[in-house]
Amino acid sequence: MIGRLVPRGLRGRLLAAFVITSALTLVVAATVLYGPLRDKLRTQSVNNLRDAVVDSERVFADALGDTIEPSEPRSLGQPEPNVITDRRGAISERAFELRQRIDARVMVDAQDADGTALPTFFYDSDFAPVTSDATLAALQAEREERTIVRIRGDEVTVAVPLQRPDGPRGVLVAQRRLTEVTAAVLQVRNALLAAAGIGLLVAIVLGVALSNTLLRRLARLRAVALRISAEGPDAPAPRDRGRDEVGDLARALARMQEELRRQEAARRSFVSTASHELRTPLTMLQGTMELLEEDLRDGRLDIEDAQVQVTNARRELRRLSTLAGELLDLSRLDAAVQLRSEPVELGELGRAVAAEFQLRARDADVEIDVVPPTDGCWGRGDPDAVARVVRILLDNALRYGPAGQVVTMTTTVDDGRAGIAVSDSGPGIPAEEREHIFERFHRGRAAGPEIGFGLGLAIGRELAERMGGSLELADGEPPGASFVLTLAAAAPEGAGRRDASASAA
Repeated sequence: MIGRLVPRGLRGRLLAAFVITSALTLVVAATVLYGPLRDKLRTQSVNNLRDAVVDSERVFADALGDTIEPSEPRSLGQPEPNVITDRRGAISERAFELRQRIDARVMVDAQDADGTALPTFFYDSDFAPVTSDATLAALQAEREERTIVRIRGDEVTVAVPLQRPDGPRGVLVAQRRLTEVTAAVLQVRNALLAAAGIGLLVAIVLGVALSNTLLRRLARLRAVALRISAEGPDAPAPRDRGRDEVGDLARALARMQEELRRQEAARRSFVSTASHELRTPLTMLQGTMELLEEDLRDGRLDIEDAQVQVTNARRELRRLSTLAGELLDLSRLDAAVQLRSEPVELGELGRAVAAEFQLRARDADVEIDVVPPTDGCWGRGDPDAVARVVRILLDNALRYGPAGQVVTMTTTVDDGRAGIAVSDSGPGIPAEEREHIFERFHRGRAAGPEIGFGLGLAIGRELAERMGGSLELADGEPPGASFVLTLAAAAPEGAGRRDASASAA
């Protein structure tokens, strides 16, 4: 049922949220203010009335002692002494002043000095019948000799005993309806209702204005997103200069579009490069196989020429194998295959990988110089992944290093980090390409006609980061380039057990 009452559109939901929030705020404010305010005003009015009556007790007690004298014995039907009638004005004057000050009905109940009760309520400022609350309050105050406050609905009755040590006794009674409290509460309620109406109206206006502005901005982003999906990443980028979530969304969409452009350019470059690189070895392999088949069919096989053809075919197969290996590594990285984390001796691993490249280095007239660590160089990572990164670095160094030069491999341990560096004497990396060389399918201008698809260094950096390390191009000017693989330093396997055994000994 509630779901049917909530608007489905964002504008309606925002408007409903504004209105509901404002309404709940006003209801809570009214609940917190209205009830306590009424009780507080009633309590304050009762306390003011009681304090005024108590403060007048001495004045009325003195007046009662001055105006009421002991009554002489009189026969049935004999009128009261004139002194009571003549002196009643003293109490009337004081009662009139008290009534004007507290706006209440004032009554005085009194006795003669000898304890004889005078007519009920010796003085009454009103002509209305005396209520039972006033009579009961007067009797209770006289009997208990303390101030009595009785509240029934909006009517408050206060009775204060009047007595002098050497004079007559009596009771001062004040009775009033709390009409000012009711009027004040009604005024506050009307003000709250007016404020609620104005608040809801303002909430509706603000909700409509803000929702329209927000929806217009979101509609522009939606149109841009649809256009990107229809036209591709080359569509115009979204623009929103707002410093809020919608502006952040527009900027994120623009960054996504820029990344899509970059990936699309890389994809096109990859397709172009791969198609070219694949076509060349496949064409040469096809031609070689056709020539060999023709020579075998005609029975005029030239052994020397066949060996050249086989050598060329092996070179092209190696190019295809390199491409297949790089694409396989790339797919594993994208699939987030879990890597191991264990201590790896970088010096031994570097020597083992360098041994794999000795034949190729000899053919290229390049020397690989492995500088061993003095005390061992242990890093934490996946041995296969570390070896793959070192192979990538050696492959680059042999590919771009000039003949007759040296490729140096060194290991270092410093400040909790272990590293292995591969340096060559090739053309180096221009400053404008120092970061781009780690992007997928990027081939530097210095690559020339060499085989490769711009995947090696990208794969190496991603593997290093997956192991919690880094692969960086060391600072320096060409000629030559030095790449450094850095990992967290680790203790050799079994070092803890050896230390424990030594301590026990």
